[in-house]
Amino acid sequence: MNRPVLALLTAAVFFASACTSSEPPAAEAAAPSAAAAAVPATNTPAADTPPPLTAAKYYRPVKGTATIEVIHGTPKRVGADMVTVVKIRNATTGRIDLLQIDEYWYDRDLKHVSGSMEKVRTPFNPGDIIEVTMRSPVKPNLYRSMLMFAHAHGKIETKEVKAFEEPQ
Repeated sequence: MNRPVLALLTAAVFFASACTSSEPPAAEAAAPSAAAAAVPATNTPAADTPPPLTAAKYYRPVKGTATIEVIHGTPKRVGADMVTVVKIRNATTGRIDLLQIDEYWYDRDLKHVSGSMEKVRTPFNPGDIIEVTMRSPVKPNLYRSMLMFAHAHGKIETKEVKAFEEPQ
């Protein structure tokens, strides 16, 4: 950038900041009002001030096999769909990217009858718990379902649990 343009931009920024200044003019600042003198000054923060934000923590993605804990809900028929709610907790030390859940439904002869697939596109950080709703079309003779998990960088090892343990 050449010097005349830089000087012009600097002057414009200085002028804009001087015009939007919130300081009162010198005449008003010199003579405080009687109402302002009667009220004592306090330095207490506002009651509705939100707590300070914590910095987001970065977790490296899991490359290879990741471990999750799964609570498999009871499948229920809702209209023309078989709905299964699955709760999943990331039990690894890294985040899981692009988690994919496949549900396969079989009949009594263990032939594939129906199924569905869901993807979790947001990063799945360690210790986080997510709830995924699977919707498979209802077909005659549905008997048993099976869930398969995968992620962008490898395989998933699952552990079926009744309840999630509290982290220490």
